[in-house]
Amino acid sequence: MPKTLTYFVSDVHLGLKVGDPAAREKAFVDFLRQIDPAQTEALYLLGDVWDFWYEYRDVVPKGYVRVFAALVALMDAGVQVFFFQGNHDIWTYRYFEELGMKRLVQPQMVTIGSRRFCLGHGDGLGPGDYGYKFMRWVFHNRFFQKCFSTLHPWLAFRLGNGWSRRSRLGKNITYQFTGADEPLYRFCASFPEQVDFFVFGHYHARVDMPVSRSGGSSARLLLLGDWITAPNWIVYDSVADTLSF
Repeated sequence: MPKTLTYFVSDVHLGLKVGDPAAREKAFVDFLRQIDPAQTEALYLLGDVWDFWYEYRDVVPKGYVRVFAALVALMDAGVQVFFFQGNHDIWTYRYFEELGMKRLVQPQMVTIGSRRFCLGHGDGLGPGDYGYKFMRWVFHNRFFQKCFSTLHPWLAFRLGNGWSRRSRLGKNITYQFTGADEPLYRFCASFPEQVDFFVFGHYHARVDMPVSRSGGSSARLLLLGDWITAPNWIVYDSVADTLSF
């Protein structure tokens, strides 16, 4: 039987001490366990699965044993698992790859069935927002990463988790995506390659809207919501050619 399903998930924010972290982690594990390897070709983790992740050469964050067990079980059963670094779990260096996952860099073009997908976390794409883009450059810069790695993990994780929690509590959980005015929409509209579906996370807003592109072509832009509000994912069936939440 051919495998026809592909799953996309983003912004689980495991470890964030907002709402019920244990229930959120259990819901994510339950989601992973309900994926049928006999029907599923791939799972794409589109970033911010962890609310804060930082790897030292010999140290990774504790916990999440059931999450990793469920991911490894899927890979052992033949499901490909891909991941993108989000703005909260940028600092993944080797551990995920050692488990068998494959890292991708946005914007990543993939062909699934007969359709072309443009995938990523979604942060920093499109014009403007230079303050955020500078901060993103700092977080990705190897020199600053090495400086941060000199901190003891006890201090580093308290700083990272504290910053993440304050940033989350300081804003509304639900973001109002404004459509064609958004830099991400303009990125999609001007993207030079042929695309059927743009799929991203980051905005914590569930969106499904058409994108008008130059030359009269069209595509769909889909944004995943976050798991702080409720579990959600997107599944594509390559035989039925359906993409749905």
